[in-house]
Amino acid sequence: MNDPDRIASLYLATWNEADEAQRHALLDGWAEDARYVDPLMQGEGREGISAMIAAARSQFPGHGFALTGPVDGHGGNIRFSWALSPDSGEPVARGTDFVRVNEQGRIAEVVGFLDGGAA
Repeated sequence: MNDPDRIASLYLATWNEADEAQRHALLDGWAEDARYVDPLMQGEGREGISAMIAAARSQFPGHGFALTGPVDGHGGNIRFSWALSPDSGEPVARGTDFVRVNEQGRIAEVVGFLDGGAA
């Protein structure tokens, strides 16, 4: 069963996980051949996506992703917006991501958009 809130939570938890082993455990909720693309980066497969997340996290230590509004979904498609902020401070980036979930309920594809920076 496809639960958009659960998928968005899993997605953000994956991005927020600093520990590589824990991030790999979260990636079990992603399809083995999952794909990610946004204007700045892309990754394929669980290993490629994990490496991409690790690289992004190294550029923003002490920052985390959080939802900035409701999660919307229909069928196997989910949409939500997020903000990337330091532990205490204003967002440094905002975006909207579109997630496609496969028949097994795993994240299969993510297309991300940057919403023009911090607001």
